[in-house]
Amino acid sequence: MSPLVLIVDLIVLIVGVTAGYFFHRYQAEQAAKARQEKADDILKAANSQARLIESGARENAAKITKAAESEVKERRIELSKETERLDKRRGELDSRFDKMEQREQTLNKRQSQVDKRANEIDKLYEDQMKKLEFVAQMTQDEARKELFASVEKEARGDMARIIRQIEAEAREEGEKRARKLIADAIQRVASEHVAEVTRAVVTLPSEEMKGRIVGRNGRNIKAFEQAAGVDVIVDDTPDSVTISCFDSVRREIGRRALSKLILDGRIHPAHIEKIVEDETKAVEKIINEAGEQAAYEANVTGLHNEVLRMMGRLKFRTSYGQNQLAHAVEVSKLAGILAAELGANIELAKQGGFLHDIGKAMDHNQDGTHAGLGAEFCKRYGVNPIVVNAIASHHHEVDQDTVEAVIAESADAISGARPGARREDLEAYIKRIRTLEEMSMSFEGVQQAFAIQAGREVRILVKPDTIDDLSSARLARDIAKKIEETMQYPGQIRVTVIRETRATEYAK
Repeated sequence: MSPLVLIVDLIVLIVGVTAGYFFHRYQAEQAAKARQEKADDILKAANSQARLIESGARENAAKITKAAESEVKERRIELSKETERLDKRRGELDSRFDKMEQREQTLNKRQSQVDKRANEIDKLYEDQMKKLEFVAQMTQDEARKELFASVEKEARGDMARIIRQIEAEAREEGEKRARKLIADAIQRVASEHVAEVTRAVVTLPSEEMKGRIVGRNGRNIKAFEQAAGVDVIVDDTPDSVTISCFDSVRREIGRRALSKLILDGRIHPAHIEKIVEDETKAVEKIINEAGEQAAYEANVTGLHNEVLRMMGRLKFRTSYGQNQLAHAVEVSKLAGILAAELGANIELAKQGGFLHDIGKAMDHNQDGTHAGLGAEFCKRYGVNPIVVNAIASHHHEVDQDTVEAVIAESADAISGARPGARREDLEAYIKRIRTLEEMSMSFEGVQQAFAIQAGREVRILVKPDTIDDLSSARLARDIAKKIEETMQYPGQIRVTVIRETRATEYAK
């Protein structure tokens, strides 16, 4: 290609670029001009709209100003009227105040006359009292003391009669209501007579077995006592040995282990330890299952596993022949029925009845009463405070804070006192009868005391010249209170005081 052609092409390119630049610049100016015109139109429209809004605002302001002036005018009129009313009321109050001052002056005059008359009456009263003292030959203080003594004596007699009447009426009505509740509760629970007792006697197939149990130089019996933690008593009782231990669970483990050893026939120290260990695990399983089963039967839920395990230990604990775990279930059911009748919390009452004797499962290992130990144990495992109070207070060692605690105690008494629930041995029975009679004889004025009806009632003969009819009621109440505070017994004991006066003459 020649240089001339290149120069021509270059010139054409420069001219094209220049023309394009000026064309685009022209278009940009036209677009800017169009935007400016559009902006001017928008500004004009905005100014017009602003003028319209300003005009409307001025009209609204004028209306509001006019309304405010009208309201201020009305308020001024109302204030003027209120001022007139206040001025009128002030005038009335001033007039009334003047009248009150006049009345006060009149009352002051009358008061001075009354005071004068009162002084005259006091003087007449003093003269009359002097004349009365002269006639009666005693001072006012002496007459007052004699009158008070006479009134006090009469009032005490009336008070004793009223108290006796009220007590009789309350007792009659309370007995009717309580009898109905108790009968209904017992009927609905329908528990069987409790006759099961944890026996500590193991029957032997023959007398020869005693020698095998003892072993050479007593090694078998020593190994058994050491492994089981019990005492084995081998005496002259035919075909039997006795397991003795204060812990009912260990006693049960010993009984089961010894029975199994007798059936197995292999009695030597190594085998004894294995059998005792096996029976310990078996009894622990029975305890766990017994606690869960008892809670299920009593329909008590939400208890910790340790609480249920401790309750299961009561399966091997008895009191007066009554199994304590069965007693706990029965008390829980009775408490639930009584709570439903009385409108109390049924769940808490049932828990309190179920757990009230849980301390008996541990009172042989720790110091303290079973009520206190049980309450502390349940508190440790998150039992409701109301239930803890019911456990701690069912023997009145602490105050009963709720009606559920009273219901638990009542259910406990019903379960222990119902027919066939408990039994006691002859020695304890005789001791309780003797204690009843000696306690009754310790009161002043008592002539004789007889415990009758298997210790359910004590009849007291008093000296008629020392104890009157009204004092007899107080004596019966005092003796009953002392029995409650100092003795432990199933059910209730009736105290009857008899005062008899005899007059004897001889015809000659």
